[in-house]
Amino acid sequence: MDYPVVRHVLSSLVERHGWTPINEADNIIGCTKDKQSVTLEPGGQFELSGAPLENLTQTDEEVRWHIETVNALAREKGHRFLGIGFDPKWSVAEVPMMPKGRYKIMRAYMPKKGTRGHDMMFRTCTIQVNLDFESEQDMVRKFRTSLALQPLATAMFANSAFVDGADTGYQSMRSDVWRDTDDDRTGTLAWVFDDDFGFEKYCDYVMNVPMYFVYRNGTYVDVSGESWLDFMEGKLPQLPGDKPTIDDWEQHLTTVFPEVRLKKYMEMRGADGGSYEAIMALPALWVGLLYSDKALDAAEAMVSDWTQVERDALRVDVTKDGLSAKFRGGTANDIAKKMVELSVQGLQERGLGEEVYLRYLQDIVDDGKSVAARMSEMNAREWNGDLEKVYEYATFPDTLPKIV
Repeated sequence: MDYPVVRHVLSSLVERHGWTPINEADNIIGCTKDKQSVTLEPGGQFELSGAPLENLTQTDEEVRWHIETVNALAREKGHRFLGIGFDPKWSVAEVPMMPKGRYKIMRAYMPKKGTRGHDMMFRTCTIQVNLDFESEQDMVRKFRTSLALQPLATAMFANSAFVDGADTGYQSMRSDVWRDTDDDRTGTLAWVFDDDFGFEKYCDYVMNVPMYFVYRNGTYVDVSGESWLDFMEGKLPQLPGDKPTIDDWEQHLTTVFPEVRLKKYMEMRGADGGSYEAIMALPALWVGLLYSDKALDAAEAMVSDWTQVERDALRVDVTKDGLSAKFRGGTANDIAKKMVELSVQGLQERGLGEEVYLRYLQDIVDDGKSVAARMSEMNAREWNGDLEKVYEYATFPDTLPKIV
């Protein structure tokens, strides 16, 4: 691996903190410990996949340790970590690709399906939260409600205005990139709102998404564009007679990228990368909305008569206009305020004091401006196009503030 700071951080987690390395060929590409994992996205973005936890205080402890630890390790090599949704300066060509076989296959396939797949792979960063469901019916309610509201998360967490050294005029270029990445595996999934939506219909969708790869004997076999249904019958040209295992299915599930993704849990995928406070606000928002019967009932009712045309338009409009995007005679911020209010109530029901993590979003919806909008204003007023100021603004501090 020719990326000394990446190797240093991952190796140090192993050598100093007792993590178990994940290797591919001669490279360390991640590590695991106590049901957590740290892995690399294509352009060197670090992804912490946290352990299953019971409350937001535990999430806070996990996130805080991770950010402060990897930031300190990176500083030993003269580097820092940035919490932002899109690389402000570097082009795709300037971003080194991490040495993972699946990314080589994806990089070759992406241009066949859209014009911005490489931007997605190498220059974007997101925050995601994984949530449980109790039954198929519970999943359907939560999936539909969160899918309809995902554009509001995009607007509240918008943090990717700067690309190629300039202000784009968009608040979430990360989200906008997904509109031309690969229509086979992205989007708002209109059929989720059909009466027959459930586990089976989602599985049918995934099985009809063209494949990327199959992992065999330590190697990723390029089967890009091939059919999963053919694979089930042993008809892949690259692996004749070979049929999928459950591990193959779990890998294939990771190659679909809708705004909400279903596995053994639901992934909320609408938010730009951001600060520690933003990272903690995202799970707080969705836990408060979806884990409270009262909040979920109210959120479900709020979106129940939205049409697919309206949902799609909102999804597009927030990428540029953020919380000021127009919707039904009002703005996205009107809905975002209601979301935050319901989420606060839902968290208060839990009685754990977790509503403190929503103060970040309360400040944003009270002001009606995302971090992206605020940075664009500062750029116009003070920074005068000096994007070093973006780095100063978005770099994680050595010691994170306590959220109280």
